[in-house]
Amino acid sequence: MTIAAEDVRRAAARIEGQVLRTPTLRSATLSALTGADVRIKFENHQYVASFKERGALNKLLLLTPAERARGVIAMSAGNHAQAVAYHAKRLGIAATIVMPNATPFTKVARTRDHDARVLLEGDTLAEAASFARDLAARENLVFVHPYDDPAIMAGQGTLALEMLADWPDIDTLVVPIGGGGMIAGCAVAAKSIRPEIDVVGVEVAAFASAAQRKAGRPVRTGGTTIAEGIAVADIGAQCWPVVEKLVRDVLVVDELEIERAIVLLIEIEKTVAEGAGAAGLAAVLAHPERFAGRKLGLVLCGGNIDTRVLSSVLLRGLARDGRLLRLSIDIPDRPGALADLAGRIGSAGGNIVEVEHQRTFTERSARAVTVETTIEVVDAAHGEKLVAALEAAGLTVQRGAA
Repeated sequence: MTIAAEDVRRAAARIEGQVLRTPTLRSATLSALTGADVRIKFENHQYVASFKERGALNKLLLLTPAERARGVIAMSAGNHAQAVAYHAKRLGIAATIVMPNATPFTKVARTRDHDARVLLEGDTLAEAASFARDLAARENLVFVHPYDDPAIMAGQGTLALEMLADWPDIDTLVVPIGGGGMIAGCAVAAKSIRPEIDVVGVEVAAFASAAQRKAGRPVRTGGTTIAEGIAVADIGAQCWPVVEKLVRDVLVVDELEIERAIVLLIEIEKTVAEGAGAAGLAAVLAHPERFAGRKLGLVLCGGNIDTRVLSSVLLRGLARDGRLLRLSIDIPDRPGALADLAGRIGSAGGNIVEVEHQRTFTERSARAVTVETTIEVVDAAHGEKLVAALEAAGLTVQRGAA
């Protein structure tokens, strides 16, 4: 294989004290919810809110003085970019970062905050990588790959050493897969400590290259995903042999499952996870029979999610759970009618979030008003009671998607 357990242990010694030893904590609520014994590795606590610091730092520390003087270049959708930029600045190494055009604004801004030269090129990670390699050749820069490099893989594997040091009884490790550097390093590290441990990979449906390879199918990937951190066209050439040998299953989750996991991590653990970071929990929620009764180690690998996207995910979660209703209600066009409606909603325990009159774009009588309103309720059952109360008062109510 491309790396050995000793490479991971050396990486751990090399980066010690320069990255955070993040906590691995048991979640009683998620354990009760999933039927498994859930422990979470909070890599979103790292300075750049991602596990990527581990591999990036290990790689930079292995550079020769001549290589440091040349400067480094990396391509990344965000987390690797921030990690390379941050630690390069700490070590006095000039850094250039190439990011796809669609990279979330928050990741671009945070990368620039570390004084890196940031270039937005290409619509995909592959296109950004091609540009970065050409620029590296033209400017004689050292290319720091985000995953397909033994030094990167070894650095990422250090998080598994920490998890098993904190919880030696973990029997199943659930790790998101993008390019495969993290799961390859973690699998090597975990198997060296506990050979019987079950290492499970998780991919998002649009970018499920490892699952397709495991099934012997041609790799076909692409599309839009909230989990841009694992939106990689194909698993790394040096990562795949490790995954093929040491990872038994690769599960695939869809967008709504990842959104649900993001919401639960905020509501239950009070922690922010990006799409890739929530993928492990999404897999456990989607495949409860696969993990029932197991002692799980989940890697929450990052927390860099655009705030606008996070807001949308939370609101969509409330709507799917029936805690946010969107109703169209016809009322007479007369003084006090809107106040009367608001009073009825309040008496039924609803909280009006938004309200809008519609007089023009409607087929109702010119003496009537359609009120479009978004209402917060306790749960779906409460919502049903609220609608029933409005209808019992003689109001015409139509439901819409919140």
